[in-house]
Amino acid sequence: QGVTEGYNGTIFAYGQTGSGKSFTMQGVVDPSIQKGIIPRAFEHIFESVQCAENAKFLVRASYLEIYNEDIRDLLGADTKQKLE
Repeated sequence: QGVTEGYNGTIFAYGQTGSGKSFTMQGVVDPSIQKGIIPRAFEHIFESVQCAENAKFLVRASYLEIYNEDIRDLLGADTKQKLE
């Protein structure tokens, strides 16, 4: 809820390979009960923005993977490209 009040928000998933981090974050579209944290958070944020009166919002999102000290932007054009 703090995100809609102007605070930065972070969702951080950490764990062993194969432990379910991607599924927890992304989930699946169908059935909708298996949506992940990211789509649920976006729904909540955009519903709050839509209901707000006399306010402007700027929504920015990044989706990064850090693996073996390499950082990748999973929303970028080339998700294999390492960031500096």
